[in-house]
Amino acid sequence: MRIAMIGTGYVGLVSGTCFSDFGHEVTCIDKDAGKVDALRAGRIPIYEPGLESLVASNARAGRLRFSTDLAEAVPQAHAVFIAVGTPSRRGDGHADLSYVYAAAREMAEYLAPGTVIITKSTVPVGTGDEVLRIIREVRPDLDISVASNPEFLREGAAIEDFKHPDRIVIGCEDQRAEQVLREIYRPLFLNKSPIVTMSRRGAELTKYAANAFLATKISFINEVADLCEKVGADVQDVARGIGLDNRIGSKFLHAGPGYGGSCFPKDTLALLKTGEDYESPLRIVEAVVTVNNNRKRSMGRKIIQAMGGSVHGKTVAILGLTFKPNTDDMRDSPAISIIQALQDNGAAIRAYDPEGMEQAAAELTDVTFCDGAYAAMENADAAVIVTEWDAFRALDFNRMKDLLNAPILIDLRNIYVRDDVERQGFAYVAVGR
Repeated sequence: MRIAMIGTGYVGLVSGTCFSDFGHEVTCIDKDAGKVDALRAGRIPIYEPGLESLVASNARAGRLRFSTDLAEAVPQAHAVFIAVGTPSRRGDGHADLSYVYAAAREMAEYLAPGTVIITKSTVPVGTGDEVLRIIREVRPDLDISVASNPEFLREGAAIEDFKHPDRIVIGCEDQRAEQVLREIYRPLFLNKSPIVTMSRRGAELTKYAANAFLATKISFINEVADLCEKVGADVQDVARGIGLDNRIGSKFLHAGPGYGGSCFPKDTLALLKTGEDYESPLRIVEAVVTVNNNRKRSMGRKIIQAMGGSVHGKTVAILGLTFKPNTDDMRDSPAISIIQALQDNGAAIRAYDPEGMEQAAAELTDVTFCDGAYAAMENADAAVIVTEWDAFRALDFNRMKDLLNAPILIDLRNIYVRDDVERQGFAYVAVGR
């Protein structure tokens, strides 16, 4: 199949590359000429394990190309995917669909009859209807199909998720669109990945509902963690006790400083706005958003309390800045709120992250960025683990004691065992334990 992928952001680049690895001919299109030139030269704009080598191998094989010109790829494409950004719109939380609609309008003149246009971007219910209307406004007599095919990729594990998905959701209104999408995903049949077909609107809503439910699990276990601290229980025991129930499952039941990233914050807000628009309020999702926002701020207070009730004039070593490991994504990372809370209370910050330093520098001010975890701990009054990178799972406690002014470890991801840390002479503070 010949595929045009409009947008070379996280979703577009990963999806386009994986489709080419299936054997399809893929052209990824972006308006940013500098970005396209960089991709042609093998420079990847995001950090995602395995992506750089996969781009290189498929580009060498001639299956993956990059272009700024819609006219180069769209007329020959059997399927055109829209994979542009849909950030939260300033002021009201609605998804900003301007990039989606601009892509539809600009591709319209190049589309061949019979082409299937597929929204891969996360979009509110009814977006596909508007994409179809826009194209028909430009080309009234053009015979095309518009479908929805949401992605369910985890940053840091996107290639594995794409090639071994739990399910493939296809939302379409005609048989042609379904047949084209089934052919595109046919290589996954060997993995027994189920294809779930539904209406276009159903697929659009499925993506938001899935992310909102996962966000709900995170906020739920974080509130349980607070209760565990009050009653003397261990949230990890509680999470295991409920997670082994196959009706609940163990994933996303890890207490911590709250969720962030490119999906959950904006998607929960967009789903709330959709509920408001259709006069069907989503009270549980509303509570999830509130709990998460409060959670991030409360982590700053937790650190201050662990350091004796005041951080004025003190230095805090922050280990991990990205919202999760194996990514350089700083969007809505809990580290941002935590650092700002500490700075507001007079603390100096020394920080290290294996991949997110460049992105963090654009989000944070008055932070000393260090070239390693131990460098961040030099003359600091406490070390705080904010992101559970593997590099922080086997720290040398003797070395840490030599570097820190006080042996205090605040573990916001619960990656250590209290007895092990305290045996090394540290004061240890975790979450929900």
